[in-house]
Amino acid sequence: MKESSELIDILPPDLIKFILVALFSLLIGLEQRRQFINSSLGSRFGTDRTFTLIGILGFILYKLDPANLIPFLGGGLILGLFLSVFYFTKSFLQKEFSITSIVVALITFCLAPLIYTQADWLVILIVVSVLILVEIKETLFNFSKKIDDNEFITLSKFLAIAGVILPLLPNTPISETISISPYKFWLAIVAVSGISYFSYLLQKFVFPQSGIILTGILGGLYSSTATTFILAKKSKESDENYKITAAIILATTMMFIRIFILAYLFNKSIAIQLAPGLSLLAVLSAAIGLYFIWLDQKQSKTTKQQSEIKAMSNPLEFRTSLFFGVLFIVFALLTSFVNSQYGTSGIQILSFVVGVTDIDPFIINIFQSKWNISEGILATAVLNAVTSNNVLKMIYGISLSKKNIRKPILIGFSILILTGLLCSFIF
Repeated sequence: MKESSELIDILPPDLIKFILVALFSLLIGLEQRRQFINSSLGSRFGTDRTFTLIGILGFILYKLDPANLIPFLGGGLILGLFLSVFYFTKSFLQKEFSITSIVVALITFCLAPLIYTQADWLVILIVVSVLILVEIKETLFNFSKKIDDNEFITLSKFLAIAGVILPLLPNTPISETISISPYKFWLAIVAVSGISYFSYLLQKFVFPQSGIILTGILGGLYSSTATTFILAKKSKESDENYKITAAIILATTMMFIRIFILAYLFNKSIAIQLAPGLSLLAVLSAAIGLYFIWLDQKQSKTTKQQSEIKAMSNPLEFRTSLFFGVLFIVFALLTSFVNSQYGTSGIQILSFVVGVTDIDPFIINIFQSKWNISEGILATAVLNAVTSNNVLKMIYGISLSKKNIRKPILIGFSILILTGLLCSFIF
């Protein structure tokens, strides 16, 4: 290792940079040749030797006048004109309009000034990006088929709410009654929407035919209550009784993980208070889910039924965000009123009541608000809300599912509800 380092120190810097230019250009050229071999297109602009020579040409012209770059710019202009002639000729004769090879050739020509002026990691990143983008043409084409008309609008919405609106909002409390600032209010929307959007993308593009178990796991990141509702109704169309029960329980496992992530993002001290209880509930629910999967495998025959659940609706719909925002403000006012009038006992009772709604606005209010209440009490309120929400999901599961899986659902959620109450009492 030491000898190789000494050898590099002995070699002239220009020689090392020339070798890098030639090597990177050759790699790009080899990739072009591979594309040429696998392609049915008629003519293509150069392959390994051509691209290597283009890189060397760029090196020579750059070294002639690195300060003013006149030879390099002139050579680039001539090369660009030549490539333009080639492109228009090819377009006219063969009716082919791809300019990928031409753009790659221009990038190859620019390698020399990049190597001389930019950090090594940036140059390598550019070369790797070129190689990957040229290679994954078919993958990108197949991926684009999965994108409907609204996907980029959805992405634009998320970028707007996270990167444009959020930084512009003031970070001062709205009023004495509502101690949360507009910035923290919108940050809550971004956090919940971000987790939901991530789950939505996984479900639609990475695991489009995920089956019941993975649907429960990914759906739990979005909304365990909605996932339970959908899976319970789906059970009437499927014979995989234990598998659907497992998916419902695993959706709740993801709810525990999602709540801890939100707690860690907004209030790390409460997250530490919640860690033991949420960890126990997550591990226990995962064990129950795995047990039902084991029962399904034990019961199943040689033929397997692969069920699919329709992906969750887009979590960034305006009505969804508006509903979350309204609930957030309502719970901020309600929690502040209950705290001022009834103290900690009122907060505890309220935490059980909110379980019948979307609990995220309530718990994020808990994480962000500055009340004269101990963090242990606030953590208990979160656990109570989770337990209450599990009661609601158990009711959904029993009332909407077919008769065969009602008992497993009742047993699974009863264990989690009793454990949740025990965690609230202990922690």
